[in-house]
Amino acid sequence: MTGPPVIGPRPESRWAGLMLAHRDFPPYFGLMAYDEGLAQRVRETLVDHEGVTEKKMFGGLCFLLRGNMACGIVGDRLMVRTGPDAWAEALAQPHIREMDFTGRSLRGFVYVDSPALEDDGALEHWVRQGVDFAASLPSE
Repeated sequence: MTGPPVIGPRPESRWAGLMLAHRDFPPYFGLMAYDEGLAQRVRETLVDHEGVTEKKMFGGLCFLLRGNMACGIVGDRLMVRTGPDAWAEALAQPHIREMDFTGRSLRGFVYVDSPALEDDGALEHWVRQGVDFAASLPSE
């Protein structure tokens, strides 16, 4: 006779300790923590764009254009998909840093820290950069 299905690693699994440890480190692994006020500002910026959808991923909220990620919010930071060609130029700006979600830098993605998003014009600039790159990709 077998018991109920096992959800997640079995205690004897070599991954068991790793999975338990990650519960203490939001916003990863299912804990959706993002600034709802910033999300609303991004929604207002994207209101005139057709084909925009929202999806919870990367431990936050992402905005996709025709299925391609344009930008998102993790905590109080904006995540922008700049693409590899505009990445270095974006990183030269104040309050911008590499997106290192997994501990490794993701080329073509940046985090925009909250001081760079205080006025709506700056937010629109960064959202537009993500939308422009996503629009250059084929629909998913």
